[in-house]
Amino acid sequence: LCRGGLAERLCRLQNRERSAISFWRHQCISDAKIPSDKSGVLMVRILEIFEECTIQVAICQQLEQSPATLSPEDAVINEEEPILKVLFTKETAAHLKSRPQDVIHIYPPWQKLLLRNADVPVIMNTYFSQKVLLSEHSEAREKTYGLTKMLIRKNIISLAQTFRLDDLDDEFHQESSENWVARAPQIHNKCDSKQHPLALSAVNDSLLEMVESQGAVGWREAQVRVVIQRVYCLPAKQGYRSHVQGNKPLCATPIMNTEPPNVRLCLLVQDAYGMFSEVQLQSLSSIDDIEQYWRRWEGKFCCLSGVKILQRTTRGRALGLFSLIDSLWPPVVPVKVPGQSQDSEMMTTDLPAPSFCYILTVQSGEVHVEVDEEEQISNLYQPPAVHSLKEILQIDGCNERCSFWAQVLYLRLQTKHSVPINQREILLFVTDSTLQNVVHMIPKVVAVSVTASCAVSMEIIEALSVASRLVFFKDALWGNGRIICVERTVLLLQKPLLCSAAGADLSELTGPVRLDELDSTTQANSICALRGTVVGVNESTAFSWPACDRCGNGKLELCPQDRELLYCRQCSEVVITPVLKMQLEVFLSCPSRSQSTVKVKVWHEISFSILNTVGLGRQRVQSVLGKEVGLLNCYVHSVTSHPNCVALEEIVLL
Repeated sequence: LCRGGLAERLCRLQNRERSAISFWRHQCISDAKIPSDKSGVLMVRILEIFEECTIQVAICQQLEQSPATLSPEDAVINEEEPILKVLFTKETAAHLKSRPQDVIHIYPPWQKLLLRNADVPVIMNTYFSQKVLLSEHSEAREKTYGLTKMLIRKNIISLAQTFRLDDLDDEFHQESSENWVARAPQIHNKCDSKQHPLALSAVNDSLLEMVESQGAVGWREAQVRVVIQRVYCLPAKQGYRSHVQGNKPLCATPIMNTEPPNVRLCLLVQDAYGMFSEVQLQSLSSIDDIEQYWRRWEGKFCCLSGVKILQRTTRGRALGLFSLIDSLWPPVVPVKVPGQSQDSEMMTTDLPAPSFCYILTVQSGEVHVEVDEEEQISNLYQPPAVHSLKEILQIDGCNERCSFWAQVLYLRLQTKHSVPINQREILLFVTDSTLQNVVHMIPKVVAVSVTASCAVSMEIIEALSVASRLVFFKDALWGNGRIICVERTVLLLQKPLLCSAAGADLSELTGPVRLDELDSTTQANSICALRGTVVGVNESTAFSWPACDRCGNGKLELCPQDRELLYCRQCSEVVITPVLKMQLEVFLSCPSRSQSTVKVKVWHEISFSILNTVGLGRQRVQSVLGKEVGLLNCYVHSVTSHPNCVALEEIVLL
């Protein structure tokens, strides 16, 4: 807040107001409930209660001002006194727990508002109010009422009705104004719908209106209709886990540390006014289940009920969430504008991007997401815009969401030993036809960093451990020259049914994959192709081992039947002609990095023909020096300038 500004002064005033109210209530409790000073006290008897715009409105009959010596039982109703309409804030109403026929004392400074076209005065500023129990019978009745559910009529006043718009559907709002909602009971008890008939609330189309009318405690009977823009998984918070058992309600159970990683199914939804909310649903037993949800739900309308507000977050607090929201803004079709007629459609480009978002979650273990899977895809839905990797590398913005279809060539787990394995980043080196066909200035392979917060299914991990695969990266983050898979990024082996590719070249690779050759622009944590001449060998690091010629298993054992033969447990067979694998650290002279020391760790039987000249035992270095090395696929560990050195490791592409 700006120092000395109106907002800061208002904030201080509200803090002083809350402190004064809390102190007054504490003082009333300490002084035997009723303050002795009755001067200026307005005494009213409640006749009817209803709620409107989160304000509790009480239709009351004013009682005569009684002197201090007169007991409350002697108070009489003055029929000549007009009926009063008393306004209580949500906090005051929760403190009073008022019911019809209750007597309320309202202490100064209350104010009376006389409306021009109304006969009933309105009493405001009722923060200092207290309910009076007139007898022991009333006190016992109060304790009994505290255990039952109080039905309060709630008038839903829309902005269209407030501004008297011409296209207002009178019947709908007349219907919605008759809705009844139940105040939360003081204890957990079952409420029979036959005993307390609650009219089904009309389906709302505004998240903000629903939040304002139902409050932060959530809503059960009320429903809001939204469009599911995205389906993804997030790491669940510590402390609880929800499970689905058929059509039974979700139930909360403690988390055990021995369980698999806990991920929660989440929806990013948007209402008819363009407002977004993130709905956190149940935990999934497997990340692989996410595919069935996005195929069935994404782009469809759904009705939400049984949720509550977990958090109201802003752009500064949730950059990742708002980067995804920004990728869906502006809407593809005109949205409703609060307070304006919907006959004249506004240009969506003129609407400001959302600055806040409500995080909704399960309320009391129950949530209802009614998705009409047979319904057509909503016009408000924005499928992921698929770009080629060449187009993404040319984006100037920062923290931009992007979706692309790429071939994974190599996978590498970051080796930070201080970080647990399940929290380390994974580097995926990918390419597509647009990168393979370029000549200069753009790399042929780019690295995609998959953070620990990005939920990756076991299906993808197992597929990439076998062979190179095409992977669809949905809503990855691009910025500062890097592509990062973070929270709310989804990796899929199958292309989504709905996606928009505006002129992007999505043709598959046809020829062999080419890597960029090592040069002065090569950076650490990248892969490249290398050629040069051997100028030195590090003999202290050289060693060799036999491997299975069928599966490549390097952990062979002596055959139990014949100790002179080797045995492979993976193949369950004797290895007759083992393949000799070796590791050797050599120094190369490379024309592309003539001023640098190039150190390469090689350990594959496929690469160095020079390894065939190296015998077991003492290395015959002289036969290795001067050998020409063809194009090797290498991972770049480090690039330093002092000393000028490049450390690489030979790799095998998927």
